[in-house]
Amino acid sequence: MSYSHDVLVVGAGLAGQRAALEAFRAGANVGVISKLHPLRSHSVAAQGGINAALGPGDSPEGHIYDTVKGSDYLADQDAAKILCTEAGPCVIEMEHFGTIFNRAPDGSLDRRAFGGASKSRTIYSADRTGLALLQALYEELGRERAITVYEEWDALELVMKDGRVHGLVGLHRKTSKIEGFSAKAVVIATGPAGRIYGKTTNSHSSTGDGNAIAYRAGAYLKDMEFVQFHPTALPHTSILITEGARGEGGMLKNSKGERFMERYAPNFKDLASRDVVSRAIVTEVREGRGFPDGTVHLELMHLGREKIESKLQEIVEITRKFIGIDPVTQGIPVFPAQHYMMGGVHTDPKGATNLPGLYAAGEAACVSVHGANRLGANSLLDTLVFGKISGAEAAAWAKKTSSATVTQGEVDAVTTRIHTMWERKEGETVVKLRNEMQNAMDEKVGVYRRPDELLAALAKISELKDRYRNVYVSDKSTTFNLNLIEAIELGNMLDQAEVLVAGAVARTESRGAHVRMDFPNRDDAQWLKHTMALPSKEGPVLTYLPVTITDYQPKARSY
Repeated sequence: MSYSHDVLVVGAGLAGQRAALEAFRAGANVGVISKLHPLRSHSVAAQGGINAALGPGDSPEGHIYDTVKGSDYLADQDAAKILCTEAGPCVIEMEHFGTIFNRAPDGSLDRRAFGGASKSRTIYSADRTGLALLQALYEELGRERAITVYEEWDALELVMKDGRVHGLVGLHRKTSKIEGFSAKAVVIATGPAGRIYGKTTNSHSSTGDGNAIAYRAGAYLKDMEFVQFHPTALPHTSILITEGARGEGGMLKNSKGERFMERYAPNFKDLASRDVVSRAIVTEVREGRGFPDGTVHLELMHLGREKIESKLQEIVEITRKFIGIDPVTQGIPVFPAQHYMMGGVHTDPKGATNLPGLYAAGEAACVSVHGANRLGANSLLDTLVFGKISGAEAAAWAKKTSSATVTQGEVDAVTTRIHTMWERKEGETVVKLRNEMQNAMDEKVGVYRRPDELLAALAKISELKDRYRNVYVSDKSTTFNLNLIEAIELGNMLDQAEVLVAGAVARTESRGAHVRMDFPNRDDAQWLKHTMALPSKEGPVLTYLPVTITDYQPKARSY
């Protein structure tokens, strides 16, 4: 059996759903393929809010500047302008779709402060903003009954021929059947690959499958070495504690009771950009000013019970249930954990990749609006603004393109590859290989990076890719075979990990979230450029692309 659409969207989070909605409204026959139920997409994990310059005295120009500065001047400024000028209309549209945002006493959309922002411009729904947005968008999508959603299907490989995309091959989790999906245009919106790391705020489904299949098909991965570590995650579990907690007035303190961010960012303090705060926390702990469990504390007690329990409901629930701490009366132990990938599938500001008919949006894409470091609350905005744009562009491409076909022979070729792995009777286990990958990334490719550790990590990933060729799937069942799914996801993660570490080895400077201990300074003369990666038998082939600079020349960044 095969399926056919004008536009096929891979991923059903905020970027995917917004792309699907816009493509449908542009007249396309649209299908959405997702390995999860749409409301279980990782977009629901976003807590703190979505940025838009809607307050008095604020402007899109101020938002653009903050975004470019936060990116350590690696963001493409034409793309940042689109993001920030479309922010207000985007938020208002989502409010009209039914998103329930917090309101100020005068009835306007309430705003909270967020890191790296010169104005309070973060619109929010308590500390469950991603969930509120996704629920409203899913209801809007449901009104368009002609959009077909294929739940619990994994995208295995893109089909490329005649110089363009023709669709993809997917696996149905319920039956393990492998089928073809023909499409004139494909939009990759599969979110992050955070599970490359062991200590991550990302969900278990965040394996970057869309990035991997695009890369293997010949799409560029861009700026993968830039990995954001969120400053405030719970130790051991790495559950996120929203930046909104600091936006509401929370303070970071070390074991001496010092509000230490005053030393690192005297003006912005606890609301400096995330890379600055993460490095400060790691430094405090390394220099002996952390608590015995290797953390610092986030204090909310001074805010009062009413404010904490009304505006930070999820944080209260998480800390009470998971670590037995009441944030109303106690400090929350926190330490940085992997949180966001600034890199992804390279696109232009319209979502188009270098492969005709292939588009990307959201965290899977790198437009680039985040550069070397993303500002908090710009990620939800990114998904919706560029999801909408990529959906419209994909529909326009489909209208002018002849029919697309995925043949049974192309399905059979992918089936043979998967079944060879599945039918193997012994070999390497998925769990062992995945644990070794995650340990290498946690220990050697973190907040601070050393050349010897990066080279060791790259060698380890290369070794794991060799061993992956002999991976063994012990479960032979055909119904929801998660052992098989995890084996497929592991291959996708290893491909991306290799690109990430190779880019980090090559970039001999410190910029944003990428900090080299042997090259502690930013080097605009040599490195004001994007890293571009394509696959080869010998590993990633790296080339470079100039950063688009329009209004803001690079200068020293301080908070």
